Amino acid sequence: MGEPQVLIVGAGPTGLVLALWLSKTGTPFRLIDRKARPGEASRAMAVQARTLEFYRQLGLADEVIAAGFRMDHLHLRNESGELVTVPLGEVGKGESPYPFVLSFPQDDHERFLTDHLRAAGHTIEWNTELTGFTQNAEGVRAVLRKAGGEETWAGSYLCGCDGAHSVVRHAANIGFPGGTYDQRFYVADAEAKGNWTTHDINAHLAEKSFCLVFPVRTEGQFRFIGLVPEALGDREDIGFDDLRAGVEKVTGTQVTRVNWFATYRIHHRVADHFREGRVFLVGDAGHVHSPAGGQGMNTGIGDAVNLAWKLAAVLGGKAAASLLDSYEAERLPFARSLVATTDRVFEAIVGRGFMARMIRTVVAPYVLPFALGFQAVRRAQFRLVSQTRIAYRESPLSDGTVGGVHAGDRLPWVEGIDNFKPLESLDWQIHVYGTPTAELREFAAKMKLPIHEWPWNEATKHAGLEKDTVWLVRPDGHIGHTHQGPDLEGMRAYWERLGFAGQ
Repeated sequence: MGEPQVLIVGAGPTGLVLALWLSKTGTPFRLIDRKARPGEASRAMAVQARTLEFYRQLGLADEVIAAGFRMDHLHLRNESGELVTVPLGEVGKGESPYPFVLSFPQDDHERFLTDHLRAAGHTIEWNTELTGFTQNAEGVRAVLRKAGGEETWAGSYLCGCDGAHSVVRHAANIGFPGGTYDQRFYVADAEAKGNWTTHDINAHLAEKSFCLVFPVRTEGQFRFIGLVPEALGDREDIGFDDLRAGVEKVTGTQVTRVNWFATYRIHHRVADHFREGRVFLVGDAGHVHSPAGGQGMNTGIGDAVNLAWKLAAVLGGKAAASLLDSYEAERLPFARSLVATTDRVFEAIVGRGFMARMIRTVVAPYVLPFALGFQAVRRAQFRLVSQTRIAYRESPLSDGTVGGVHAGDRLPWVEGIDNFKPLESLDWQIHVYGTPTAELREFAAKMKLPIHEWPWNEATKHAGLEKDTVWLVRPDGHIGHTHQGPDLEGMRAYWERLGFAGQ
């Protein structure tokens, strides 16, 4: 591969996916982490559909699905009993090849990604800490501290995937505005007995309490997340036994063994910038928010994919360095929107004010069950949570609109023809649902762009893909350029404006 031109700081899921994508594109990198080994707590568990689509591009999706399990239902309960059961199994059918939510604990997830990175011939340098860096127009120089002393690394780009307390962000002097929720939470991984199905999510609401119960791994192992009662104040020595009676009463369980317990406060912050020269912030280093909807880890993985294909193109000599400007332009607005959305949802569920109490005691018991009875509502919720609706319509890389599909949108998935299969190449490509013209074929050959074509039928029409339209698709599956019919001059101008060379 040559000398590493990218230094990745942090070997959590975000850093590992960034490394795996760079590895598959033949882009040299170095991955370090100040820890001694992968994480050992289950932490983030939900793997959303968009993440699984990215994993399919890397050849990992089937194994990840086999290692985890699908969440079958959501049970919403209060002190009177069950309010509604929401089916989750195929709620996104027709929207994605992965129309479900997968549970895969983060520690298992990290070991899985680490094993695949090792199988690809790469190692993680554990016990290696970034202590500082400098940069100029030519590159980055970073100082690394290891057990044997310090060394200096020199390369082209530095990627901070090192979490909410990011050393990279601090060293780059990038602000991290936001705040901390007033409420204090507990989390416990425990063995428990309860009257529910193993692979279901259980949400318990009461006027002054809230608790989520997720299945974790094997039969009888669960994650409990809830509010610490205000009566316990700010005691630092709280253990699960201080909460046991309330948790068991609210959830209707008997906790037989606690494997891990902690209390914490949740932050909501977004960095002022995701880029400072040759330095990038990725994942929690750039944004942290409430756990509502299982978005955190999946958003970090989305950041990693967005940056990885652009680094690979620039370092591979296929695109101008200005392509990297689009990373912040695309991911920062989404992070801000996500934090604002999860803030509203989170406060509505766990807030201490009158409106939050009304939602827990009136809206949840009487309105929510009615609304969730409609398939259209559940599908809209899937699009939101699964991250399949993320779009970059205002990006400098987005040009054109045909029908209801805009450049910047994720390419619509068409059930039955598997139009996502070609994305496994991790390259730009042209999609046509109909018949490509001879002029388009000649243009594509000259630009070294593969053309993938499918018959236009009711399925493609239903997905919103207009007949004979040319869709120029990015390596991450988002549409870069589109025009009704073969606008070859427009596509050539787009290609040249962004500084792309032939593939």
